[in-house]
Amino acid sequence: MNEREAMARALELAWRGWGRVRPNPLVGAVVLADGEPVGEGWHAEFGGPHAEVVALAAAGERARGATMVCTLEPCDHFGKQPPCTGALLAAGVRRVVAALPDPDPAAAGGAAHLGAAGVEVELGLLGDEAAAQNATFLHRHRVSSRPYVALKLATTIDGRIADANGHSRWLSGEPAREFVHWLRAGYDALAVGGVTARADDPQLTVRGAVEPRTAPIRVVFAADGDVPSTLRLVRTARDTPTLVVVSPAVPLKRLEPLEKAGVTVIAAATPAEALAELRRLGVGSMLVEGGGRLAGGLLAAGLVDRYYWIQTPLWLGVGAIPAVAGLPGTRLADAQRWRVTERRTLGEDTLLVVDRP
Repeated sequence: MNEREAMARALELAWRGWGRVRPNPLVGAVVLADGEPVGEGWHAEFGGPHAEVVALAAAGERARGATMVCTLEPCDHFGKQPPCTGALLAAGVRRVVAALPDPDPAAAGGAAHLGAAGVEVELGLLGDEAAAQNATFLHRHRVSSRPYVALKLATTIDGRIADANGHSRWLSGEPAREFVHWLRAGYDALAVGGVTARADDPQLTVRGAVEPRTAPIRVVFAADGDVPSTLRLVRTARDTPTLVVVSPAVPLKRLEPLEKAGVTVIAAATPAEALAELRRLGVGSMLVEGGGRLAGGLLAAGLVDRYYWIQTPLWLGVGAIPAVAGLPGTRLADAQRWRVTERRTLGEDTLLVVDRP
């Protein structure tokens, strides 16, 4: 196994912490000795041992003189765990290859510390892949004005999210729905528009193989404040924090039933203003699951960082509801070309993941 193959394996291992380590990063690690993997690990739980320490423990004495391949620069601070730099030096590791520098100022500096101690350090191997994996973590430390926003839509081949009568269950198949529950586990908040909330009465909870360490909060963007108290989101607001974003023009009396049910109401004039308030409340990442007007508004404002597109092999035709509404047109020459980070099948459906450049 060469270093590139070891890094690909470390990235694969890192995913095992999805939903369990946020707001910490996903990290995987492999110890290489004479081209052979002798230890591997990943950050499995928030507050638990870091990936490098787990991999060193698995390698034992074979770590001496070996290469540590990890997806993030080893930390250099005392937090809930001791610094990984200390563990690497004590183990006698000769070389460290990390995909990304750590953007957290409290934890950064590991590469410099190790280099000063005589360890050979290289940063950047499969850095693009590691950055895509830890996009929400990087955003949290680089952008303070709003959460990282991912848009997830399941559509037909002709770009529709529901038929002409508004029916959308079930557009995609069981493997795609399982993926969505896995995906939800890694975000701080799950959001829908008011029309989607009224039409689908979603729970917006994680009900898959991964139980998140902390359940995502629920957010409904309903400028008119029309969020009936009979919806499950409202009825369970005291169990799972639920926020409703409304226009400042909505009469306070209309919002009283929501507040009595335990819903937090946020007044915001624009999507950017709403996202700024969510960030102030501690939301670092948000997965938006429709509908079309909310998707179009966020895209038009340049506020979407990633798009998860689940395409199902159906056509619904004229009159069916489009996935994105209200997005202004642009000339082909001026259009932004998004970067593909993943393509794969989900049963009979297809997943495409693209990031804003």
